[in-house]
Parts: sequence; structure tokens; C-alpha cells
Amino acid sequence: MEHEPGGTSLTRRTVLRLMAAAAAGPSPAAGEAVLARAIPSSGERVPAVGLGTWRTFDVGTSAAERAPLKEVLGRYAALGGRVLDSSPMYGTAESVAGDLATELALVDRLFVATKVWTSGREAGIAQMERSLARLRRRRLDLMQIHNLLDWRTHLRTLRDWQQAGRLRYVGVTHYTASAYDELERVLRAEPLDFVQVNYSLGEREAERRILPLARDRGIAVLVNRPFSEGGLFQRVRGQALPAWTAAFGCQSWAQFFLKWILAHPAVTCVIPATSRLEHLVDNMTAGVGSLPDDATRERMGAIVASR
Repeated sequence: MEHEPGGTSLTRRTVLRLMAAAAAGPSPAAGEAVLARAIPSSGERVPAVGLGTWRTFDVGTSAAERAPLKEVLGRYAALGGRVLDSSPMYGTAESVAGDLATELALVDRLFVATKVWTSGREAGIAQMERSLARLRRRRLDLMQIHNLLDWRTHLRTLRDWQQAGRLRYVGVTHYTASAYDELERVLRAEPLDFVQVNYSLGEREAERRILPLARDRGIAVLVNRPFSEGGLFQRVRGQALPAWTAAFGCQSWAQFFLKWILAHPAVTCVIPATSRLEHLVDNMTAGVGSLPDDATRERMGAIVASR
């Protein structure tokens, strides 16, 4: 729920305008489409703003608990979103996502990514079978080896599943810079479709090694922790958004952080998680309009570093 801690600087009028536009058509603002990026290994294009499920989709079975998430997922798709990322380690998130996607008739429209996070071949297969069932899918778009746990064993299984048509893309993930040595070795040694990694104005280590390597190797990049678990909002709490950010269509601090990430050429998709409709609209709006250039990105970084 990274968007929740610090809120946004959108005015109520702006939120209502964006939500009205969302109800009227498939994009966050009239006439503007959400930025799409190509997956290097295939050329398939996916929206550059995805939807994470960590913490936010880990709820129970009651209609009251699930109603806000159903509204978020439905609006996400209406705004042109497709990429949904989950994991068996996220509690009930896979089941909730699968149930809601079924209720909304979105199962075949979403680009669904999840993870295997266990040791041993048979345990990995069993976990992936459960994920398929929970997500209501016959095949997955992307299976990722989470935190590189027993990656050699699982990668052999993923190759077999990919060949059999049970999944389309194969990837690995990590969320901490302390693992980048091993992550870099895996990216250099193995042909992979995706890497998911932490990257934000609060955690910039990936831009020194992982992002350039992924670009050189033709590996798509999913970005997790785009708000540093809410820490970035804490840094700018009570501060006005710089007026010059209007030059690239920035209307809130959330968009400031997301547009900075999306402006990196190696990034394919960023996956903020939220359970609140106004934050979903705010996040998706970061994917329309222009992005900051290199000089502006440095200026943005300097602002956050000074606070």
C-alpha cells in the first residue's frame, strides 16, 4: 500500500475531473493514452503503469472487504491498465485478484504476473499450480523466481512450462540492493524475459548496474517499491509540488515519483499497489503526457535528496 502513507497533492477538483474522464473513456484524461512499452524479447507492448497487490489485496472473503479492490481493479482496466503483479507470499492476494478478475470478466484481458517462492522442484511445481488455480488462469503471462530462491531448480521448470505453453515469459525478482551481486550474475548468465527490482528516488542503486545490464541484455524491467514503502511521501510531507513540474504534466507527488522512474529508458513497467480509487487514478495519470528529460530528472533527484 505504498501510495497510502503520505497521500497526494491532487486537489479534490482535479481528482473529480480525472475520475469523470475515466468513467467516460479508457484513458485518465480525455484524448490521452497510457504510455506503453515493448517487452524486448517479443516486442509485445504493455502499459507502463501496472498494479501491484502486495498488502493491498491481502483481504478476506467478505463483500465489504473486497468491494474497494473490485472498484480499483475495474477502474484500472477501464483506464487502459493490464499488468497485474502478485505472489503466493502476499497472503490471499492471488485468490482475491483471481476472484475479482473473474467477476469483472477481466481474466483474459489482464497481463498476470506472479512468483514462485519455495525450495525444491516438486514444491515449486505445487506452488505454481496453486497460483494458476487461485488466479483462475490456464496459463500465466509471467512467472518470476522470487528473490532468486532456488533459482537454478525453478528455472529448469519454468523453461519446461514455457515450452509447453503454460506460461509466456520467465523472470527473476529481488527487492534489495544487497542481492544485486547475485542478481547481476544471473542476468548475465541466463536468457530471461523479465527482471523485477526495487527502484525509486529513495533507492537508486539499480540504476548503476541492474538497469543498464537489463537494457543491454534485452530484458524487460518491472519496478517495485516505487515510493520506498511510503518513505518518499514522508520526505515531502507538507511541501508544495514545484511549479516547474507542470511542464511535464505532473500534478502530484505520486506522479513526480512515478514519472521520474518511467523516464528511465530501461524501465518497462512500474507496479505501485493501492486499495484506494483516487490513488489508482493518480498513479495511472503518471503514465500519460510527457516525461522529464535527463536534466530534469537530476533536478528532481536533488530535491528529494535535500529533504
